[in-house]
Amino acid sequence: MTHINAITPIDGRYFDKVKKLADFFSEKALFRYRVLVEVEYFIALCELPLPQLKDFPRKHFESLRDIYRSFEDEDALRIKEIEKITNHDIKAVEYFIKEQMEMLQLGDYKEFAHFALTSQDINNTAVPLSIKEAYTQEYRPLLEGLIRRLRESSEEWKDIAMPAHTHGQPASPTRLGKEIRVFAVRLEEQLNLLDRVPFAAKFGGATGHYNAHKVAYPEVDWPVFARQFVEENLGLKHSYPTTQIEHYDHLAAFFDGMKRIHTILLDLDRDIWTYISMRFFRQKINPGEVGSSAMPHKVNPIDFENSEGNLGLANALLTHLSAKLPVSRLQRDLTDSTVLRNVGLPFAYGIIAMKSTLKGWDKIIPDQEVLEAALEDNWAVVAEALQTILRRESFPKPYEALKALTRTHKKMNRESIAEFIDGLDVPEAVKDEMRAITPHNYTGYA
Repeated sequence: MTHINAITPIDGRYFDKVKKLADFFSEKALFRYRVLVEVEYFIALCELPLPQLKDFPRKHFESLRDIYRSFEDEDALRIKEIEKITNHDIKAVEYFIKEQMEMLQLGDYKEFAHFALTSQDINNTAVPLSIKEAYTQEYRPLLEGLIRRLRESSEEWKDIAMPAHTHGQPASPTRLGKEIRVFAVRLEEQLNLLDRVPFAAKFGGATGHYNAHKVAYPEVDWPVFARQFVEENLGLKHSYPTTQIEHYDHLAAFFDGMKRIHTILLDLDRDIWTYISMRFFRQKINPGEVGSSAMPHKVNPIDFENSEGNLGLANALLTHLSAKLPVSRLQRDLTDSTVLRNVGLPFAYGIIAMKSTLKGWDKIIPDQEVLEAALEDNWAVVAEALQTILRRESFPKPYEALKALTRTHKKMNRESIAEFIDGLDVPEAVKDEMRAITPHNYTGYA
């Protein structure tokens, strides 16, 4: 398959931006994670040890691990061939491992591959493990890099005053660095919350309470074994009790956390897009780049638009995943299975979006002349400062006085504000204090 024949842009137009996710979310990757769990479970049974495995040669542990460590395309294709016969993907993985054990001359022990397990013991460990590693190795580092970039810009632009806008109207002035810092802090706080959500897994047999395990080896404390295996061997949180499936509550919380991060990024994209439209930012021009097929003068903020669109797709999927996965009829239905195969999509759309935002960020430059002019054009915003000082001085009805001034048809400027101050019945020192206030310096702690 070539990229131009791909059904989705993730595997086509944008593949180069997200191809590393194939190591976590492709079908080959899912097979590899399943093999990993099966192999590590077999090794854990040997280390119990179960009586029939106490003589298993420990020197072969690493040979078994090489089955998933050296997992290649042909191994995945072999599992697919077996699946054509079994019509069951987990059974195909089990038979593949047994074939590998035969080749390692370990066939005498092969029936302890997948011993007493149900398919969901494998799926509900393999999938959260893949999500955890995709998050820690790909998604989180990129998000940290974006936050770092925002922090750098916040520091670089900390002294640039600019008009603020509330309800689309000029408001008390701010500073550009502070406005960018708001987004950096919001993302940091949500990232900290996301890091606290555990990646949970079940490992309890057909309906969650180790029926087959206990009937075969009643002397083993299987819940303790499973907890140790899931938490110490796989690095996941053990969910117990469960039904046949992990209840996905933690995964739903994780997806909701991702969604909040994406919402903040979308908010950032729209603000920067708006600032560009107001000419507060100008964009670097790359020779040969075309902004419009018809209008030669245009340089469009396409990267922020691309990011916004992909964040919308990611969040639509995350909304469905977090709402659907925790709901399963009785001890389980199969609706989670096909849905879980799509968990890589919101990661991909989120990563495409973050890379687009970063690409757009490298093109923008604050236009300080435009910002200065915009501040000078909005002297009415100092009315808040003047009426607050008049309140302090017990001036009668200060808000109403400034309201009357600023709502005239006459445009407020430096001269009209100065004329208003001159006419006030307040001490000259207070007038001097008020005269010193301008849209350029009335920025509080920003």
